[in-house]
Amino acid sequence: MKLLVVGSVAFDAIETPFGKTDKILGGAATYIGITSSILGVKSGIVSVVGGDFPQEHLDMFTNREVNIEGIEILKEGKTFFWSGKYHNDLNTRDTLATEVNVLENFDPKIPDSMQDAEILLLGNLHPGVQLSVLERMNNRPKLVILDTMNFWMDSALDILMEMIAKTDVISINDEEARQLSGEYSLVKAAKKIHTMGPEYVIIKKGEHGALLFHDNKVFAIPALPLEEVFDPTGAGDTFAGGFAAYLAKKGKFDFDTMKSALIVGSAMASFTVEKFGTERIQEVNESDVFSRLNQFKELTTFDVELS
Repeated sequence: MKLLVVGSVAFDAIETPFGKTDKILGGAATYIGITSSILGVKSGIVSVVGGDFPQEHLDMFTNREVNIEGIEILKEGKTFFWSGKYHNDLNTRDTLATEVNVLENFDPKIPDSMQDAEILLLGNLHPGVQLSVLERMNNRPKLVILDTMNFWMDSALDILMEMIAKTDVISINDEEARQLSGEYSLVKAAKKIHTMGPEYVIIKKGEHGALLFHDNKVFAIPALPLEEVFDPTGAGDTFAGGFAAYLAKKGKFDFDTMKSALIVGSAMASFTVEKFGTERIQEVNESDVFSRLNQFKELTTFDVELS
């Protein structure tokens, strides 16, 4: 199955307790595109960059067989830029700079070559932009996956609710789930979000793993314990990319396949945090993925005898 990704292709400047970077490649669609290529899934990106975006980054996508016909280049503009500094726990951060630039008036254009994509992954953008993508597709994809955040809950709730109603799978963190639902219990929050439209609700809990809800079923996975966590930037996007790409590879959207997709997403995200930006995920190959998945299997498989 084809995977269509709509999201930012951007620059980041990151500082953690372990070091800092100058302007490097970032953006949700970037992490998702790289991840899908590792898993052998055909994907295409719809985004916008400025004239300052290096050709070498576009070549990287092409070399990975990621369709970039939907990446618009506004030569007179500048690419979206974000700068942030993480605290010692790496769970909290301060935004030092946000330059929206060409993304401010982003008008997504879906190439004909991706109009038949069966899976649509809408990265964290204004919900009005996300809605416009769905409306511009010739046929509704078989699966629509939505990523959003509390900023849009605060600033564009009405149109966000309209987008959520058209979504099959929503992926948000625990804080966002509580804000969206008004419920503190994540089980109650998921049930309430189900009533808003999505058939599947994913609630991410950072270093504590993730939860998958469907009807009255719940599946929980841990995050892989790592010796070194260097930079969490892009981990959530890599998670979404691994999740969506696995579903595209299997061509099934039942609960059991979703459970496996959640594990693949978490495994892929565990690579991203090991180095700055996309540096680590760009090194990963299929053998690395199998090895990491085996680590997950050993972590979560057990037999208990009750006498």
